[in-house]
Amino acid sequence: MAKKFLLKLLVVTATIALVAAGCGDDDGDDEVVAAFVYVGPPGDAGWTWAHDQGRQFAEAQTGATTLFVESVPEVAEDFRAVVVDFIENEDADVIFATSFGYMDPMLELAGEYPDVVFEHASGYKMNDTNFGNYFGRMYQPRYLSGMAAGAITEANQIGYVAAFPIPEVLRGINAFTLGAQRVNPDVEVHVTWTFTWFDPAVEGDSAAALIEAGADVIAMHQDSTAPGLAAQEAGARWVSYNSDMSAFAPDAFITAPVWNWGPYYAQIIEAVASDDYTPGAYWGGMDDGIVALAPLADDVPADVAAEIDEVAAQLTNGSWDVFTGEIRDQDGNVVVAAGETMDDGSMLGMSFFVEGVVGNASP
Repeated sequence: MAKKFLLKLLVVTATIALVAAGCGDDDGDDEVVAAFVYVGPPGDAGWTWAHDQGRQFAEAQTGATTLFVESVPEVAEDFRAVVVDFIENEDADVIFATSFGYMDPMLELAGEYPDVVFEHASGYKMNDTNFGNYFGRMYQPRYLSGMAAGAITEANQIGYVAAFPIPEVLRGINAFTLGAQRVNPDVEVHVTWTFTWFDPAVEGDSAAALIEAGADVIAMHQDSTAPGLAAQEAGARWVSYNSDMSAFAPDAFITAPVWNWGPYYAQIIEAVASDDYTPGAYWGGMDDGIVALAPLADDVPADVAAEIDEVAAQLTNGSWDVFTGEIRDQDGNVVVAAGETMDDGSMLGMSFFVEGVVGNASP
């Protein structure tokens, strides 16, 4: 039943794009078929839009053929049906899955199709043959965006519309809060969980409720522009996510932590083309450009903008990182000692909120 439903869904509502490149390079990349599974629609901005920009970049860079299916639920049977179709009917050589909930069925599929490369965004599982994972240190530009928001708020209350309480999201909220506190120690960050990656109505209503409760700046870990539209309508300010969404709510926009997936996608496609793929756990940062900060609004104070530039340089050259102590959790317990820096494993498994966050890290 689920498979029949999915096939109807693909015909009626999902988009399969197959684009053959007009030219390829000499290393055979044009023979590679790379398929992408998206959790939402590409639209004009947001998480899936950023991945789709990366797909287009990689296609142009390598000459590979790329395909995608959008709005695939994080349900194992639905995901499996899409991937099997890519492999058995479209001869896909590499599958990119772009949401956390695809991880477990993708691991199973990697075992069933050992000649296909599988790459999973935001997860942590892998094997030693054909299944790797990839992500970026988004917490770095999140921290910088928090600095900008902390300088802009007058109420010292920032609302944060967040999808799910998983380590990736908790890490971003904590980094944002630490950045805001760096320039404004009186800031509180109030978190509302939506339990959806993409639902503009829920996202917008959540932002409006935070503003009504006293927040004058809205931040987000969501995929749509709805929180920004709610902020602009209420005369509040906004830090977007995934891409520079300033065009959608220009009066509200402060800045945004943004993704640049294209070079990584091109690198994997080239490795598949040359039969030189080795699975890994990639977690790049501002140093290699997979994450960055969008331009700042003109009213971010000049001294804070200069400090943001200085901290960005430290993050890029590796001389400092965000989770360097002393850092305390919501209950006042020291979680990172003074002078120490949290290791990657602890960051990837983060399960707490730092001081200054108002909300439940495990609702």
